[in-house]
Amino acid sequence: MNRYSLALVLLAMTIAAGSAQTEREPSFHPKNGFVPNAETAVKIAEAVLIPVYGEEKILSERPFKAALQEDVWTVEGTLHCGEGKRCNGGTAVVKISKSTGQILHMIHYK
Repeated sequence: MNRYSLALVLLAMTIAAGSAQTEREPSFHPKNGFVPNAETAVKIAEAVLIPVYGEEKILSERPFKAALQEDVWTVEGTLHCGEGKRCNGGTAVVKISKSTGQILHMIHYK
């Protein structure tokens, strides 16, 4: 067996051992998912947006709106403009898995 083959075998064994360990650990899975409602989705979105884009910028986009489509919450900020004025700029958007709570996508449009 050459060095490359040996390395691949060792890598596969390491991955398999890690997977087996994870599968044996018990974990609670909420019936309605880790992100069961819009309020929770907004709190999670703000929590991940603030360290990246800054508290002042993100809090200025409140209220955030959350919409559920299949298993994905899409949370979007509000762009505030004066009456009759054209808005320049964009808001934050975060996509979150309802079942796992995983952040699937995060961006701030300009």
